[in-house]
Amino acid sequence: MRAFALGLIISAAASPCLAQTVLKSEPLILAPYEIAFVQDPSCGVGKVRKVTGAIRGLHRRKACVTLSAEQASLASATP
Repeated sequence: MRAFALGLIISAAASPCLAQTVLKSEPLILAPYEIAFVQDPSCGVGKVRKVTGAIRGLHRRKACVTLSAEQASLASATP
C-alpha cells in the first residue's frame, strides 16, 4: 500500500514537469546542449524556435518546431 501511495505522489509531482516553457526572447546564456523554446514570429503560426546551446566556439543550433498545446506553456519571465 505504501508503494502505491508513493507512486501516486511521484506521478502527481512529475505531471507538471512534462510541459515545455516557451520564452518570449532568446536567453543570453544557454548551457551546452541545453534546449530553450522561443516564441518567434519568423517561424509561422503554431511553431516555435528550438534553440540548442553549443560548446565554446560553435554557434547555437536553431530550428522551427511544432509544439502541441499540452506541451507548451507561455513563460512570463524575460531572461
